[in-house]
Amino acid sequence: MVAVTTPRTAPIGIFDSGVGGLTVARTIIDQLPHESLIYIGDTAHGPYGPLPIAQVREHATRIADELVERGCKMLVIACNTASAAFLHDARERYDVPVVEVIQPAVRRALATTRNGHVGVIGTTGTINSGVYQDLFAITPDVQAHAQACPSFVDFVERGITSGRQILGVAEAYVEPLQAAGVDTLVLGCTHYPLLSGVIQLAIGDHVTLVSSAEETAKDVLRVLTREDLLADPETDPLPAREFESTGDPEKFALLSERFLGPRLGQVHQATGL
Repeated sequence: MVAVTTPRTAPIGIFDSGVGGLTVARTIIDQLPHESLIYIGDTAHGPYGPLPIAQVREHATRIADELVERGCKMLVIACNTASAAFLHDARERYDVPVVEVIQPAVRRALATTRNGHVGVIGTTGTINSGVYQDLFAITPDVQAHAQACPSFVDFVERGITSGRQILGVAEAYVEPLQAAGVDTLVLGCTHYPLLSGVIQLAIGDHVTLVSSAEETAKDVLRVLTREDLLADPETDPLPAREFESTGDPEKFALLSERFLGPRLGQVHQATGL
């Protein structure tokens, strides 16, 4: 186990296979404005969705080791595919709290559904892992209906989040979920909150959308409070926020404006990863 000293002023370490996890970072910044954070987007090796599970685990371990060694007080796996592949290993490996994006969304969906039919959309890797389906199966009266949406990430990263083309794609993806009668839909990829408007239009206003990004930020607050690790705004009024990419930092910064807006600032090259 990798052990570290974690004072309250230490940063939160967040990582994803690319820019999608910035939706999680944004909600953490909004809900916990006094927290410092280090975000690493593994754009040199992502997206993780199509990769074999063992390869995802290898990349996630390398990034997480780096964040823990740099003194982060918490790890946030801001990627559904990495959460499915790496969560169990991470909680055994590190002596800091580990928060991921799947279980918080499942808890919210279970509390939200009225008819017991919950839809889940995500990357091919996340859906094929069966992690959402397995978690919902624990509750006997709830049936999960999973649908891979492999094109969504590409649309988001090209900046296409509205229009007839993406609406047509979304309608085709959610058609089986509509037929199944879902009343709650989990957005099981951190890119998907940027498509929430078009997804809602495609599936109908009677279906409640659950964002894994929003629910993860709530979990971060809950765990930091429980572990007495919340930053004190009186002693640490100016939080530091670092954003790094294992790939091209200029491309990362450009894409990131769609997730965080111009406040992202400078993106640094993550070396040795």
